[in-house]
Amino acid sequence: MKKLLLFPLFAAVFAVSVFGQNHPLRILEQPKPALPENYGLLDAQGIIRLKVLFRADGKINNIIPVTRMPHLTDLAIEAVQKIRFEPQIVDGKQIDTVAVVDYGYSWHGFWKIPSDSVRPSISSTQPDAQAETVLKEAIQTLGGEKYLNAKSQIGRGKFSTIKDGVNVSFQSFVDVIVFPDKERTEFKGSGLRTVQTNVGASGWVYDGDQDLIKIQNEQQIANFRRGLRTSLDNLLRGGWRGDAALTYAGKRQASLGKRNDVLKLTYKDGLVVEFEFDADGLPQKAIYKRTGGDNEEIKEEDHYAQFVETDGIKAPYIIDHVINGIPTSRINYESLEFNKQVSESVFAKPSNPKELKKDLKL
Repeated sequence: MKKLLLFPLFAAVFAVSVFGQNHPLRILEQPKPALPENYGLLDAQGIIRLKVLFRADGKINNIIPVTRMPHLTDLAIEAVQKIRFEPQIVDGKQIDTVAVVDYGYSWHGFWKIPSDSVRPSISSTQPDAQAETVLKEAIQTLGGEKYLNAKSQIGRGKFSTIKDGVNVSFQSFVDVIVFPDKERTEFKGSGLRTVQTNVGASGWVYDGDQDLIKIQNEQQIANFRRGLRTSLDNLLRGGWRGDAALTYAGKRQASLGKRNDVLKLTYKDGLVVEFEFDADGLPQKAIYKRTGGDNEEIKEEDHYAQFVETDGIKAPYIIDHVINGIPTSRINYESLEFNKQVSESVFAKPSNPKELKKDLKL
């Protein structure tokens, strides 16, 4: 069950967004360690790895050797203390970052700094216990192992655009997903068809208005990848592990007498997504931010409603998209199928537009 990805897919075809306000730890200058006094005679070779706290105030401390080499570890520690950096920024605020720093030393006497020498520590991106408990309860509510073991999802329904509280346009859609990162969505409306297909870091689009098949540009693919990372599926299926930190952010007022549990997913590059769950473990909304072309912060939300059980898996049949507090679109499912065999040909780029004239066979 996706967020669903229809929102980022639709946006990727018709809009270009610029993201900001967040950025990862940035290394400005990383000097090499000094050579040991007896470097010409030193029989040593390998990697010295240090765990380092890059503080929000621009200082470095808590340097802990993970791997050691005689006569060289102290020199590596001294070099780390000379690193110049910009702290990680999340939601406009500088935060502490625990990172691993590597220095390579060759037996014939020189230091090497690997291209990925400084990277966030995997151990610092593990979820806390309370967050893990809420996550497990939500998975169980949505079907437990049946939910986690679903390999594909096929959805059919209506996509509507909302303006000033009124539905101003409708499109029917067929959405085919093979987890974790294959998706093809077909929209039909006003006699036109639009098809967008993504497979990992590649994709293509059929523009029915121009009757053209186009390779997706970098921004469209980036929108799809961002849609994956902000999706409910990515959270519940664990696609974020090793790339983000999951924390319990407390409870938030939902309605009179009701409060939702809030989980906060913070990626290494600064993207933050908050997910709310009610007392029964049902997902209620996802919240995330981006920066528009005029450098204005934009708050986006996906609201989940009308959960229906299909083959032991619960999924929301209504998903509303809200921008800066204003509803902008709605996904309304009419049916969902899970674990149906999907041919790889569904995601292959057609050789010509004529192949897309017929309805998708599933």
